[in-house]
Amino acid sequence: MADTVLYEVSDGLATITLNRPEAMNALDIATKVALREAVRAAADDDAVRAVLLAAAGERAFCVGQDLKEHVGLLAADREAGSGEGRTMSTVREHYNPIVRALVEAPKPVVAAVNGVAAGAGFGFALAADYRIVADTAAFNTSFSGVALTADSGVSWTLPRVVGPGRAADLLLFPRSLGAREAFELGIASRVVPAADLRAEAERTARALAEGPTVAFAALKESVAYGLTHSLSETLEKEDELQSRAGASEDHAIAVRAFVQKEKPRYLGR
Repeated sequence: MADTVLYEVSDGLATITLNRPEAMNALDIATKVALREAVRAAADDDAVRAVLLAAAGERAFCVGQDLKEHVGLLAADREAGSGEGRTMSTVREHYNPIVRALVEAPKPVVAAVNGVAAGAGFGFALAADYRIVADTAAFNTSFSGVALTADSGVSWTLPRVVGPGRAADLLLFPRSLGAREAFELGIASRVVPAADLRAEAERTARALAEGPTVAFAALKESVAYGLTHSLSETLEKEDELQSRAGASEDHAIAVRAFVQKEKPRYLGR
């Protein structure tokens, strides 16, 4: 894995850190490949019970595509007479698998947004289940500002968070959203002082890693399902998922702890 993405697992928590602070954590090819592999590893590892997506530095969570590299790839594609070439295939090869792994991971994902989150960086933050945001952070869709459409799942996640009307406004007229406005729109789950961000994000992610993992996975699946299915279909899905959660060891532990007036110690299964 490239040193532009750090990956660490400790006590059930996988921490994935974008590590190009000198480039505002912009996404060059090496970083996108490393991030894709890290997110997939965390999603597939049964020993991982929660994921923390963070970024090094203070200025940026991730400003999206590395435009310096992008310009060179565009020129190479034109010279080769290639329509798509290496430039736009990044959506299929990198962004889509990263977002799918974050959204579909059977465990909660927390994003610690420390600075600017723009373009795909905004998309990756939106793909998390819970976003803890520094009071100095800002969000920007950015895409139409460089004559592109939405990618990194933003056309799916953003309307679900802020509604289709506000999503259209933010996509057609990209602008910087401060942390407070992001909280009011539901983009930020919680806003904290910048100095406290990492500690608060780790505390939250570790609490989730110690929680009932099977139930969390079912909650993620049921909410995503309910957004695109009828009431009748969603009730059937709830029945299916509740049966799964009810058969878990964690449910038995929770009930026993409740009766005995003890704090449950979940096993994640």
